[in-house]
Amino acid sequence: MRIVSVQVGTPRTVGTARATDPMERAFTSAIWKSPVEGPVWAGELGLRGDAVANTRVHGGPEQAVLMYAEAHYQLWRTEWDRPELGAGAFGENLTVSGLTEETVCLGDVVVVGQAQLQVTRPREPCATLARRHQVSGLIAVVRANGRSGWYLRVLREGELAAGDPIALIDRPHPSWSVRRAGQVMQDRWHRAAEAAELAALSALSSGWRKRLATG
Repeated sequence: MRIVSVQVGTPRTVGTARATDPMERAFTSAIWKSPVEGPVWAGELGLRGDAVANTRVHGGPEQAVLMYAEAHYQLWRTEWDRPELGAGAFGENLTVSGLTEETVCLGDVVVVGQAQLQVTRPREPCATLARRHQVSGLIAVVRANGRSGWYLRVLREGELAAGDPIALIDRPHPSWSVRRAGQVMQDRWHRAAEAAELAALSALSSGWRKRLATG
């Protein structure tokens, strides 16, 4: 397990104002990320040089860092016939090898470089991701295939860099993979017992706990 690539980005506005097609309308987002060479500081609110446009739903200590599996990109390249697709295309800060939503669990604590990070929740696909790739049905596709990525909080600040190994040092909730958590959140009205169990996990982000508590 290691970091393949590190990316940061700042908000930019793309699209056409007042376009009739929602996919073509102007929007502002920091989903475009560029690779960083050398060590990058991981702080409480994320990587130095990174930013978010909509602070209501993005960023904050519980969504400080977004990880995405390198293994997914070959699948996307084949399915979309886009050979150029690669690290950072899904807005992630850390593209990683040896990890997927099936093998990462909520609450996992990992050491990467000098930093210590903890998994807080799956990333939920949104319209911004669909517009970034101009794929109108992308939200449903990601919900179905589970290639969402996952968020982490920073427990110990420090530098990290591409090539750093990722060491798992604690797994408090081994039965709660990122993939399972995402499925339960989607089906929470029909999986009430599991939703209650998920909401009780201390490592889960506060935002998800509130949503699960209110149904």
